[in-house]
Amino acid sequence: MKRLILLLVATLACGSAFAKQPDALFYLMGSQKSVNSFEAHVDKIGLLVPTWYGVDNQGLVSGGPNLYVLNMAKAHRVPVEPIVSMSAGRGGFHDLMHDETAKQHMIEAMLQQASEYGYAGFQFDFESISWTDRDAYTLLVKQTAEALHKHGLKLSIAVVPNAPGHAGVGPFSKWMWQYWRGVYDLAALSKYADLICLMTYDQHTRWTVPGPVDGMPWMLAQLNYALTLVPKEKLSLGIALYGYHWYTGDPVKADGTEASNIKADYIDADESIPLAKEQHADVQWDAVEHESWYYFYRDDMREWVFMPDAHSFRDRYAVVTQFGLEGFCSWVLGAEDPKVWDELPVAQRH
Repeated sequence: MKRLILLLVATLACGSAFAKQPDALFYLMGSQKSVNSFEAHVDKIGLLVPTWYGVDNQGLVSGGPNLYVLNMAKAHRVPVEPIVSMSAGRGGFHDLMHDETAKQHMIEAMLQQASEYGYAGFQFDFESISWTDRDAYTLLVKQTAEALHKHGLKLSIAVVPNAPGHAGVGPFSKWMWQYWRGVYDLAALSKYADLICLMTYDQHTRWTVPGPVDGMPWMLAQLNYALTLVPKEKLSLGIALYGYHWYTGDPVKADGTEASNIKADYIDADESIPLAKEQHADVQWDAVEHESWYYFYRDDMREWVFMPDAHSFRDRYAVVTQFGLEGFCSWVLGAEDPKVWDELPVAQRH
């Protein structure tokens, strides 16, 4: 397996110069460092997807743009497709999907905001949804896409990777399918949406043991499965820019009771790189997973950090190019290794 992956990445790197430039989609949060990253690298960003909107169970859309960011995007001709996420929890989103009036309220609000601010469209980033709402979610996408298309707007969908297409064996895999993976009917969604952003990150999470954020074998398995259902021209590969830091937390809860407390925090490059230096950690490269990682000891206990860096980004960008995908989608601006930008060309404007 290791030899095959190394051969693949070498082949990808050689072929990348002859392929279409992938569309570089970057997510933007409200933090100042996220805005700073956008400002510094705006000419290498093909599509900006900011986290500006939420919707509740009655279809009430709330939020609005950062006008400084929006005006900068317009000045550099960067299309903007804000995220619409749920602000009412799993139960509230279930209610929304089964309420035709509420859905219409949401769609009307999206059209109004797009008209007022000149958006190119929107992205649905709805997660933590029960698999039993699979058909209802597909219908919501269909109805929204059709309404947006009538006004020349686009709809993209962020989806949790769901290979091998069923619940799997263990209880964690079952839970993931039940509330995270199972709701996405990739074949149906790709018929209505303009773009599917495959969130091929968080292979290991705050809910799991330490491991790569988006290991290459796992990513390739998820990509190959998605390509059986989604045309490559509509598929954007998720590339993580952040890492995770696993450690042992306080075993005493707020109520005074005691329990195991293994914690994991998001860690961005501006924290993970200095932490490695501070702890004199040996940053290692995993040639199978294509991801950097390190560990160190504090109070005689090992702490783990997995940190996607410019090297891991380069290898994943090569995969995007070799497979002829529409592009990639990276979460999130401000989290990245600064050397990531050396791997990207200036974005082609349409």
